[in-house]
Amino acid sequence: MPLKVYNTLTKKKEEFVPLKDNEVRMYVCGVTLYDKLHLGHARAAVVFDVIRRYLEHRGFKVNYVTNFTDVDDKVINRAKSLGTPIFDLTGRLIKEYFQQMEPLGVRRANDYPCATEYIKEIIDLIRKLERKNLAYAQDGDVFFRVRGFPSYGKLSGQDLKELSVGARVKVNERKEDPLDFVVWKKAKEGEPFWDSPWGKGRPGWHIECSAMAMNLLGESIDIHGGGVDLIFPHHENEIAQSEAASGRRFAKYWIHNGLVKMKDQKMAKSTQNVFTLSQALQDYDGEAIRFFLLSAHYRSPLDYHKNSLKEANSSLERVYNILKRIKEIKGEQSQRTTDPNLRFLVEDLSSHLKKMQTRLIHDMDDDFNTPAALSFIFEAVKKANLLLREGQSLDKDSQQVLLKTREKIKNLGDILGLFQKEEKKRLGEQEKKLIEILVNIREKLREKKDWKLADEIRKKLGGLGIELEDKRAETVWRTKS
Repeated sequence: MPLKVYNTLTKKKEEFVPLKDNEVRMYVCGVTLYDKLHLGHARAAVVFDVIRRYLEHRGFKVNYVTNFTDVDDKVINRAKSLGTPIFDLTGRLIKEYFQQMEPLGVRRANDYPCATEYIKEIIDLIRKLERKNLAYAQDGDVFFRVRGFPSYGKLSGQDLKELSVGARVKVNERKEDPLDFVVWKKAKEGEPFWDSPWGKGRPGWHIECSAMAMNLLGESIDIHGGGVDLIFPHHENEIAQSEAASGRRFAKYWIHNGLVKMKDQKMAKSTQNVFTLSQALQDYDGEAIRFFLLSAHYRSPLDYHKNSLKEANSSLERVYNILKRIKEIKGEQSQRTTDPNLRFLVEDLSSHLKKMQTRLIHDMDDDFNTPAALSFIFEAVKKANLLLREGQSLDKDSQQVLLKTREKIKNLGDILGLFQKEEKKRLGEQEKKLIEILVNIREKLREKKDWKLADEIRKKLGGLGIELEDKRAETVWRTKS
């Protein structure tokens, strides 16, 4: 069965065929750095982590890029309200992002571009649009001519006539057309700015992602992803400006995850209807959060309630309890039994195991159906539990099929980023705090240009299995896999 994905652009499932051999170029819109992460952000990160893992399991080489928006109206306003420099705020939130993604099992992307690192590329892209008469400057602002891109609306299904009516409610007098959107903003007093052909200013939100994706992955990519709330106008505008500039299809497959809801509303910082990831991690292991986020199909809305993580944690405990009990029976052997009930249970579980790999591939090939895949794994847990209840009557055949069950659950779980806890050294809270202290000391040494001692700390931590990565704003650490 071929891998099929739901393409928001065509509104149907399509066979996945990358643009170039077995290489997959995937760009996913990341977080805007103005406040704490919540479960909605975590869902997007986990969903696309699983998609990446599964593509790699299928033999594809994946180049995965997800960005940070580090200059934007929300970021600027938040920094002002806190009375802190904007890049102090964004640097702290980047550090928090990596710290909170690690316990969720989210593997590092190949690149995490920040918008402010691509100002030159953004300006070059806007200049290209200007030369094609698809962008125009007005008093320091630059706008994209929406009507100059005839297929505008093809992703979201929006009709230009209906959009025109809605746009006239709030007209920007500097625009030639109410539908046009800003790609470069004139600097206001007290805001960060960069020099440009149009004066001091900063990029618009939509143009940032186009420039970063095209420069890191090419003018045409395989997958562009993000939450469904980004379909319009963000992704619609990305398509328009990218394809207008290059003359090529920007992304072949558009994949969007459903939103996390709480109290029957979208979880969003703008409405304060949020449950932060830091709150969740205080009470639950990151794997329980990951399990919850994968418990519904990625395109469906996911309802969060006060018992959601408790229930997810209980489900995980069932799996780990079975894995532990199976591990403990290893080496115990008895004569082959003729007990018909035992023979039935062994044969039933053995038959299920033969189908597990095929079934998981089948479910994941059907637009990454994680709940269906998990359901079949839990059926194996149930059958293994029935067999384990036989206790002392377990013979060699029973033990072998149980050991195969344990191996299969862990192997298939690895594709989903689940059920691997026993195989990794897990750091306690005190150990994490000590590492943080050492990392902070090293940062102070680097500020004083004491490179020798700073390097010694890096080497010592490396010998203990702790890897450091010096980012633009902070140093992040992780355990070596």
